[in-house]
Amino acid sequence: MSTNKLSLTSPISDLYSKKSKTVEKLNSINIETVEDLLWVLPKKIVRLPDVAAFKFANIGSYFRGLGHVVSVQARPNFKARGKGRASLYNITANVQDKFSGDVLSLKFFNCYGSVKSKIESLKEIEFLGVVSEFNGVVQIANPEFNSPESFAGETGLKIQYPTIASVSTVHLKKVIDKIPAYLWLEIEENLPKEIIEKHSLFSRQDAFRYLHGKIDIEKWNEADFEKSKERLIYEEFFNDQVKINLRKKSRKSFQGIQLGISQDELVKSESLYPYELTDDQKSTLKDVISDMDSGTPMMRLVQGDVGCGKTTVAVLASYLTIKKGYQAALMCPTESLAQQHYESINKVLPDGISIALLLGSSSTKEKNQVLEGLKNGTIEFIIGTHSLFQDSVEFKNLGLSIIDEQHKFGVEQRLKLVGKGAGSHCLIMSATPIPRSLSLTQYGDLDISIIKTMPSGRKGSQTRIVTPENFPKFLGFLKTRIEMGEQAYILVPAITESPDQNIKNLETTLERFKHFFPQFKVAPLHGQMKPEEKARAFKDFGEHKIDILVATSVIEVGIDVTNSTIMGILNPERFGLSSLHQMRGRVGRGEKPGFCFLITDRILQPETMHRLQVIEKYNDGFKIAEEDLKIRGEGDLFGSEQSGVVTQKRISNIIMHQDILYRVIQDISHIDDLTPYQNNLASDEKIYTTI
Repeated sequence: MSTNKLSLTSPISDLYSKKSKTVEKLNSINIETVEDLLWVLPKKIVRLPDVAAFKFANIGSYFRGLGHVVSVQARPNFKARGKGRASLYNITANVQDKFSGDVLSLKFFNCYGSVKSKIESLKEIEFLGVVSEFNGVVQIANPEFNSPESFAGETGLKIQYPTIASVSTVHLKKVIDKIPAYLWLEIEENLPKEIIEKHSLFSRQDAFRYLHGKIDIEKWNEADFEKSKERLIYEEFFNDQVKINLRKKSRKSFQGIQLGISQDELVKSESLYPYELTDDQKSTLKDVISDMDSGTPMMRLVQGDVGCGKTTVAVLASYLTIKKGYQAALMCPTESLAQQHYESINKVLPDGISIALLLGSSSTKEKNQVLEGLKNGTIEFIIGTHSLFQDSVEFKNLGLSIIDEQHKFGVEQRLKLVGKGAGSHCLIMSATPIPRSLSLTQYGDLDISIIKTMPSGRKGSQTRIVTPENFPKFLGFLKTRIEMGEQAYILVPAITESPDQNIKNLETTLERFKHFFPQFKVAPLHGQMKPEEKARAFKDFGEHKIDILVATSVIEVGIDVTNSTIMGILNPERFGLSSLHQMRGRVGRGEKPGFCFLITDRILQPETMHRLQVIEKYNDGFKIAEEDLKIRGEGDLFGSEQSGVVTQKRISNIIMHQDILYRVIQDISHIDDLTPYQNNLASDEKIYTTI
């Protein structure tokens, strides 16, 4: 242990006198300081019972007993091995009650032989654990035990920490118990006094001390334990909102490009499309134009289901930006989507506007021509992928950056593109509807527009779960629709064979469907194909040279073929709800109705089946997002691709604690100056980070 006086900012290594593997494990999950340790909260705390006769052992409750060891049996567990391939045992110790003579079994699973030796060495054994029943026999599994003399000091509270980073609950408690008593009294308050008084919140110091059992044992109770958690939940949401509000205020302080777009110009721009915009599209476009005339840089998130017309709004905003003498950039997550946008936008914008495409697969000559055109301003609208944020890309006069499928990009990538134009505006598009409660935390610093209304003429899609029993019916339905001139997607989670035999792969599935339908053209599409091969597959499918496209989730974004009406998703349990919803949005995009089939080949766990039933039941992306948030939690709504966004909070949960979140938002709106509280954020990497 360090000889210097410890502080809350001291590294946890200072709690030890020598190098510790426990410290290394905790450091690996960003638990680095003593204060970080405070946030590792117990799962529960219970009062330790007094020693009692065995007849008072109630199933499901903690019990503390004392007796003589009658017998000890150890059976090797051949399915498990310890360190260095050491043998592990399942041990049964039968103990006779000191008070009544009754016998109780203590069970120890996956133990080293030393556990048996220690039990046998005890004349008397005192033990503590939760009582259970197995095959009608009352027992205690994996209890704590020792001689009565060694157990003498074990009174008061039993604190159960979670196991994290392979650090057991016992070792975690030992680490936290190393924190000196004086440090618990140095925990400072970081919430406004008036808020603490208004809601009768615990002080920060009292909350942490209560949650870790560092108080007078006689004063401890379950109700105050919960109130202590509520205090820290409030603090987390408060810090989120401070950061969000300060970031928003900072953005508003910058001078933005003012385009000065008139109402007449706005109305005329809508005539670029041969159909009338929906009310939601018109409202969103007005929001965008208002932002770009406000004098501060726009940072607006436009969200809505696949096919709701977000791109239409983005194209019109780009057109109006270009007409005012500025450049526009559209960044897409995949080359196929960028290529599709390039082709469709070229058909919409009038002649005279210079549009270019910049991809990772572009030739050196093509790249150099595009880079020169962006720098001298001859290229007015650039569409591309990650290539757009490279240092070599310079704009003469960037006015608008558009990020499509924003959750596919990291924060730094988006900032790099937006930063290429002084005072430029940013429009962010997401086809993953974000629940209101999540948008208040993860996207609270952005202005948000929602497009819910679908363009007229779209039939949408129906979704059904297909079990092995009705798979032949699915094949028959697929055959009928293709004979009617329609097209289909068959989606799989993997390209090649996996060690997990339950996962369908593209190679095998492609051959199966060629065998099922030799009369139809069946072709593959996946992310490992060369860019030109993927482009050819997209083109051939769009021209109906392919009847059935067997693909991976690469089609989640980037395909718009109105003749495709059937989608079969194999192993749907391998995809998130948002991905399933996005993928099925590829069918039913025209006048013909779409059909999505979630094809399972085995009996699924009830919770897995519930997820699929959510997709089967709801077509509303916002409802699905809410259900997804309940099932998976805020930490994984977008999955691992949400790089740059740390979404897992310590203890607050925006579904379970919405009432506290809304209370914080209301409270913080009455605080004129939030700068005194930005110190709360200095070392906090767990607060949400957006653009």
